Amino acid sequence: MSTDSDHLPLVVVANRLPVELDEETGDWRAAPGGLVTAMESVLRDRKALWIGWTGEFSDESRDIPELPSSAGGLELDEVPLSRAEIEKYYEGCSNGAIWPLYHDAIVPPVYHRTQFECYRRVNEKFARRIAEVAPEGAQVWVHDYQLQLLPKMLRLLRPDLRIGFFLHIPFPPVEVFSQLPWRRQVLEGLLGADLVGFQTKEAALNFLRLVRRFVALRPGGDRVVVDELSGPRTVRVDAFPIGIRAKDFADLASDPVVQERAAQIREDLGSPDVLLLGIDRLDYTKGIDVRIRAVTELLQDNELDPEKTVFVQVATPSRENVEEYQRIRNDVELLVSRANGDLGGIGTTPIQYLHQTMSRTELVAMYCSADVMLVTPLRDGMNLVAKEYVACRVHEDGALVLSEFTGAANQLSDSWLVNPFDIDGMKRSITDAAHADPEELHRRMLALRHSVFEDDVERWATDFLNQLQS
Repeated sequence: MSTDSDHLPLVVVANRLPVELDEETGDWRAAPGGLVTAMESVLRDRKALWIGWTGEFSDESRDIPELPSSAGGLELDEVPLSRAEIEKYYEGCSNGAIWPLYHDAIVPPVYHRTQFECYRRVNEKFARRIAEVAPEGAQVWVHDYQLQLLPKMLRLLRPDLRIGFFLHIPFPPVEVFSQLPWRRQVLEGLLGADLVGFQTKEAALNFLRLVRRFVALRPGGDRVVVDELSGPRTVRVDAFPIGIRAKDFADLASDPVVQERAAQIREDLGSPDVLLLGIDRLDYTKGIDVRIRAVTELLQDNELDPEKTVFVQVATPSRENVEEYQRIRNDVELLVSRANGDLGGIGTTPIQYLHQTMSRTELVAMYCSADVMLVTPLRDGMNLVAKEYVACRVHEDGALVLSEFTGAANQLSDSWLVNPFDIDGMKRSITDAAHADPEELHRRMLALRHSVFEDDVERWATDFLNQLQS
C-alpha cells in the first residue's frame, strides 16, 4: 500500500493489541478478530506503532513472557488494565450499554454511572500513554466504540497530532442514540478528532444530525467547525466502507490443497445437492437463531429436501462472560438440537453446528464448498464474511443471501437481499438462491466480485489516511 502520507509516523490505537497469549504454549501469537485481520493486511508494508491492551490483567500475578516489542513489523506498546477495569469499561459500559444501543437496541442497553466513569478513566489512560510515546506530528488512528472519548482527551494533551477516529460498528439514528445518558460527552469526544469515519453514509449523517441537536454546532455538509481557545478547527465526517484483502482470499481459494479440502467437506457431509453455510461470531446481533428457524421450516415443509440439503453453521466463541452471549448460545444450541431431532435420521444430520474457532485455510475451504452463503445479521456495521465468501468464489458461482441491515448491502446489491426480521421473506430468498440457474448465479457473482476487489481494504486505509492528512 502506498499513500500520500506514508512518510508520516503512524500510531494505531485499539482496545486490544494484535497479539494474545497462547495458553497452551505460553507464547505470544497473532490475535484473531476482524480489526486485527483488517489492519494487519493494511500495515504489513508500513512501519507503525500499535497501542492497546494485551488481554492479560495487570493486577493478577501470572508467570507470562514479556510482551514483544514488535510483531509482524509493528511496534507494540501496552496500556495495562486491571480485571475490575475490564469488567466495568469493556464488559460493562462498552458491551452492556454502547454495543447494544448502537445495534438498534436489539437487546436493551444497561446504563450504570460507575461503569461509564470507568470507561472515561480508561479512555484517559489510553490518551496519556499515546501522548507519552507518539512522535511529533504523528497521525493517530483510533479505532472503535471502546475509545470514543479519547480523541478530545488526546487533543488537549497533544495538539500537534493529526487524530482520526473510525467506528467499525453501526452508528444509530437520533431517536436511538438520544437515550444514551452520556450522549454529549461521546459526541464531544469524537469531535476531538480531525476526521471521524463511519462504515456508511447513513451513519455519518446520523452523527452530523446529533451534533447539531446536542452540541449546538451547525455542520456544513460533511464538516463541523469546532471553536477552541487556539481558534476554530474543522472536523471532517465521512463514510469509509471497510473491505478485505480480496486477492489473498482468492489466491488461497485457488490453492489445489484448499480445493481438495472443499471437496472433502462436501463428501464428509454426504455430498448434498445443496450446502448452506453460515459463519458468524456467536453474537445476538448476527441473527443466527432466526436463520436456523428459517432453514428448519424450509426443511420441514420440504421446500428444501432434508435428505439432500445440509446447513452448516459455524459460531465462533465470543464474549462468553457476558450474560446475553451465554443466552444466545443456549438458544441456538436448543434450536439446532430440536431441528435435528425432528428432521434427522440414522446417519443424517441436516443442521451441522460448530461452536469453535477455525483457521483461515479451513474457513476458505468452507466458503469454496458452500452453494449458498447465509449472512443475515439483524444489524451490522459492515460484515466482512459476506465479502470473504465472494472473494473465494473463484469459479464465479455460488449465491449470497445478505441482510439489508448490513453496511455490505450498500456495495453488494447483486446478492439476494433480505429483511432478517421477515422470516417468510428470508425463506423465499433462500429457496430462490438455492434453485437459481447457473447463468443467474454467474451474473450476480461476477458483479459481486467486481465490487469486493474494487473496494478492498487497501483502498479503505488509503482513503482514510489521505483524508486525515489533508
